[in-house]
Amino acid sequence: MIFFSILKRAINLNQTINCLTMKKSFLFFTCLILLGSTVYSQSTQGIEPLAGTWKTWVIPSGKAFTVPPPPQGDAAKAEIKEMIELQKNLDSAAMVNIHNWNKGTPAYQWQDIPASFLELDTTQNFARVYALVNVAIYDATIAAWNAKYAYNRERPSGNVKRYAATPNSPSYPCEYSVTAAAAATMLAYFFPAKADSIMQMAKQAGLSRIQAGVQYPSDVKAGFDLGVKVAEYIIEQRAKTDGWDKKWEGKIPEGPRYWKGKPLRKDIPNAQPWVLTSGSQFHSVPPPDEATDMAELNAFTRSSASNYRALKWQYEWPWGTLIDSKIMEYGLANNPPAVARIYTLLAVADYDQQIANIESKYTYFRIRPDQYDTTFVTVFKTPPSPCYPAGHATVASCYATVLSYLFPYDALYFEELANEEAESRFEGGVHYHSDNKAGLEMGRKVGEEIIKWAKKDGSDKRF
Repeated sequence: MIFFSILKRAINLNQTINCLTMKKSFLFFTCLILLGSTVYSQSTQGIEPLAGTWKTWVIPSGKAFTVPPPPQGDAAKAEIKEMIELQKNLDSAAMVNIHNWNKGTPAYQWQDIPASFLELDTTQNFARVYALVNVAIYDATIAAWNAKYAYNRERPSGNVKRYAATPNSPSYPCEYSVTAAAAATMLAYFFPAKADSIMQMAKQAGLSRIQAGVQYPSDVKAGFDLGVKVAEYIIEQRAKTDGWDKKWEGKIPEGPRYWKGKPLRKDIPNAQPWVLTSGSQFHSVPPPDEATDMAELNAFTRSSASNYRALKWQYEWPWGTLIDSKIMEYGLANNPPAVARIYTLLAVADYDQQIANIESKYTYFRIRPDQYDTTFVTVFKTPPSPCYPAGHATVASCYATVLSYLFPYDALYFEELANEEAESRFEGGVHYHSDNKAGLEMGRKVGEEIIKWAKKDGSDKRF
């Protein structure tokens, strides 16, 4: 009962969560309706029973952090009684909590939540935070899966009501709780002023599983404790030692061919990549003279369609929705290890491509079109950084490469989308075509390195 009282004190953040995830709800539940029972079908062997052996990113292995055996006998029966009593008092707020946290896999909700805190961030370390949050989720999930199939605890039964789909995997420890605790502990490290609210949010996720009748209170507590331990280890071993705080000691060159401005905090290229040997591993060749490139930009006739593409890729993030839709389309909604792997591979890819891109940007300091020709008008405000290679082209190509490995039947679509994003930067007037060409090449090379890692992680799952 003590753990229940702690969970009940968790602050009600349902409104915040609704705002963050409303745009995703329609996608998820539409896909679930279309897929029907197929979404929740699994082999009789369970969900990824060998995931506990997959290669981890920071913790030594899935066995590095153990959890005590789950309660049995009378202790387990007592938990059932507690759950039945809890469910007798479920109100509308409790049902909203169940709904909010049980749509999609455990990692799904934690893809949007960091954005609400990053809006308060002035250091521009978006890719770094997302990578570390997802690595923490992934490593914690692997550790949880090692314990799940070691103990093989059955899900709650008896007179407990079910308000969420029952996964075909062992109950202990809770996969949603371990994910929430790992993600929240990492976010609390980055945003200590919001730590209490973040951790209370994580407890709401765990509480929802008990309220839904699909996991015991001891499952939730064990998962929460495990997630915190994994995240704390990653903070010590990676977040505090990744070189992000190193100062950029370079100087901005002066001259008519060089970009003019103040480097952003995120544009410090000496942080440690996850997979690349260094930020300079795929250093771009020198850019061509701007005269020919600028003439091509001046000759381009804009249209409503080209302006739409330019604005879409400047102010939206279609890749996020695309990743979620592919997870649904391929029936992975109830496969936490596979989904955590997908999100993490892409988050790590995003971070490494950014480090690589920035390293070349701040080597060449190539001048932007509207600085080279001060009469040239762009569709939107030019980003405050050098233009070679193009950042959007780099991330687009990197994402397309990794996604093509994960979902090979959609490879052509991913490539077309990457080319559209790259071209949109030319259409917006903020990049030359040669910037895009260099970015697409760099992104592909970074993505291929991520794939090499993925092929050796013990899963190598493709869908």
